[in-house]
Amino acid sequence: MNRDVPAAKLAARPDATSEPRLNEFSLVVATVNGSGSQTSNMAIMRALFRMGIPVSGKNLFPSNIQGLPTWFTIRASARSRLARHAQAEVLVGMNPETFLEDVANVPPGGVCFYADHFAQGLDRTDITYYPMPVQELVRQANPPKELREYIANMVYVGVVAQLLGIELEAVRQALMTHFRGKAKAVESNMSMVEAAAQWAHDHLQKRDPFRADRAAMTEDKILVDGNTAAALGAIYGGVSFAAWYPITPASSLAEALQEYLPELRRDSQTGKATYAVVQAEDEMAALGMAVGAGWMGARAMTSTSGPGISLMAEFAGLAFFAEVPVVIWDVQRLGPSTGLPTRTSQGDLLFVRFMGHGDTKHVILLPGSPTECFEFGWRAFDIAERLQGPVFVLSDLDIGMNLWMTDPFRYPETPMDRGKVLTAADLDRLGSFGRYADVDGDGIPYRTLPGTEHPLAAYLARGSGHDEQANYTERPEAWERNMLRLWRKTETARQYVPEAIVDRADGADIGLIYFGSVDLPLQEARQVLAEDGTATSSLRLRAIPFGDEVGDFIRAHAEIYVVEMNTDGQLRQLLQIEFPVEAARLRSLRKNDGLPLTASWIADGVRRKERG
Repeated sequence: MNRDVPAAKLAARPDATSEPRLNEFSLVVATVNGSGSQTSNMAIMRALFRMGIPVSGKNLFPSNIQGLPTWFTIRASARSRLARHAQAEVLVGMNPETFLEDVANVPPGGVCFYADHFAQGLDRTDITYYPMPVQELVRQANPPKELREYIANMVYVGVVAQLLGIELEAVRQALMTHFRGKAKAVESNMSMVEAAAQWAHDHLQKRDPFRADRAAMTEDKILVDGNTAAALGAIYGGVSFAAWYPITPASSLAEALQEYLPELRRDSQTGKATYAVVQAEDEMAALGMAVGAGWMGARAMTSTSGPGISLMAEFAGLAFFAEVPVVIWDVQRLGPSTGLPTRTSQGDLLFVRFMGHGDTKHVILLPGSPTECFEFGWRAFDIAERLQGPVFVLSDLDIGMNLWMTDPFRYPETPMDRGKVLTAADLDRLGSFGRYADVDGDGIPYRTLPGTEHPLAAYLARGSGHDEQANYTERPEAWERNMLRLWRKTETARQYVPEAIVDRADGADIGLIYFGSVDLPLQEARQVLAEDGTATSSLRLRAIPFGDEVGDFIRAHAEIYVVEMNTDGQLRQLLQIEFPVEAARLRSLRKNDGLPLTASWIADGVRRKERG
């Protein structure tokens, strides 16, 4: 125990007679980047999940390699309210540089676990302090020098587990998952967890209301990050070519492809890979390679984030105009420019929708969970090949890099949709072929794949002016016919993209429109508002262009709020373009500080605007 604080003063803290908080708390671990705390944090989070308690985790980390402050927040909620909480009731203070600020952020009635060599910040009388003899327990364990810092983090796992009631066997199983069954690594960490838990049992008396207790609320759920889910979805969707260039927060998507493709995509007869993953020299080259592969008939993709998207504009325009199917994942981060690479945002929506000069409009999918990242991972290929053009999938750092409790993945129930592809037999039957002719009136032409053995099959895919037969032309009427056909195709796209998710509340005059990772805080905010007597309906967009259900929803509500994580209200602007008659009624609730939204911010924003 810290000797600078009298024992009597530490004892005069809140005690266990407070109202119990069973399976309902937020815990933040304040450490330093590069200290190995991620293993410890994952052990706590996964242990809670294994105990059947709904849980979420948010990692706030700097963009440098090592040395700056890091905060990892775990929220446990028997009510399945898993959005980021504005204030964490439980603090694990391991960083002396931020400890005073971290303690100040603990709400009254909260808890502070702290390394017992800290000398300041121990004077609040409205929270409970628990010292942790980190240095002494590490000295007693005497791990190898290179592992001391990593093993030290296991001290707080043990102490927190003992005081909050987290089962040590669940911690062990969590470490087994993290270390992939490597017994030596598990035991070296688990021995410190057990020693710390025993110390806490012998020396600390519980004086706070927070406790974890085994439940049965996670049996049909999984813990997974969105980037891994997206990679698995792409694999199950038949990806055969991926090009990428490293960039936070999208790198782990391509890395997941490299991890799982060798296991899942080899020829059963020869054992050879049926895919190629290429690390390009930059993002422009990555999309260029993917466009070339898509033209060849491969299911091709790339993944990147904001700065990479900026570099891809030229090839995206080529794929749009030459009508080449390709999938681009944009795991959004805070911009403009380099911005904050390790903070989340939804700031790429407008740019991606109209990315490229001229009258370019791209199809965008908007996953709201890792489960949808998996689904859109394969569905994006179907849509790209059906529409013959780029399909962008806009995730964000929160979904992409954080573990989410989500529904298990479902294997695609329908065969791949390769779209309007003509075979040699088709060409024999038809007797002619115009690559850019609108035969069916839906704006989508027919295509052939390179290697089709027929004299009519060949054509030149052009980014310059072309007519229905893919011949170069500068005739004004040919240009206009082609652009009008492309416009018809963008309208046709509405029938192929995922519909919005609508939840109407009886008697609700207020409608909330949003997309992506805003889902968790917004649905929690609706519950909070309902408890106050304010009914709200919600519409979560899952794709652009919008379907008819969006206009119906807007017209059905007297007040419409568009909730998003960017500075310009980009989704609101797109809705105003689409629904000009309703434009003045679309009110904006937007925040763009790099952090996931909280339910309290959304609920307060609605209340404030309703008061006028």
